[in-house]
Amino acid sequence: MGPVLVLNQNYEPLNVCNARRALVLIDGGKAEVLEHGLGEIRSPARAFPRPSVIRLVYMIKRPRPRVRLTRREIFIRDHYTCQYCGLKTRDLTLDHVIPRHRGGRHTWDNLVSACRACNHRKGGKAVEEARMALRRPPFEPKANSLYLFGQYLDVHDGWQKFIPEWEREKVG
Repeated sequence: MGPVLVLNQNYEPLNVCNARRALVLIDGGKAEVLEHGLGEIRSPARAFPRPSVIRLVYMIKRPRPRVRLTRREIFIRDHYTCQYCGLKTRDLTLDHVIPRHRGGRHTWDNLVSACRACNHRKGGKAVEEARMALRRPPFEPKANSLYLFGQYLDVHDGWQKFIPEWEREKVG
């Protein structure tokens, strides 16, 4: 059915739904179409222009989304760079700053990217015991609109004007 960008009443990007769900929201008077995509959606009785961007007619309050804690997201946060020696590579491991056997947790502020050599050198020791230093402290990244919807922007050109971080990120 194809993805449809859903905007809040204040034009803030909320999520992506499929075209069928978007048509239900539009038909129920809960959303309006801002942009149409290519083609149409057919029912037995009618044909509807395919929506690409819709805006809800009422304001939705929701908690801010968070970035999922995964290996890939840790590597992205650290720019695929070892946080001990500064080596930029795709062959990285995860390292617990405070080792798990010493009570370290599997959280954003205790995980960093490390090359195999540095991770082996540090082993199960604390950073100070291994006489190593972090290039920057670990942190939880913020989930902005570009993070949440960036995967769709290369394919759906019409969405770019609704996601303000996109232009800043492309220029910078």
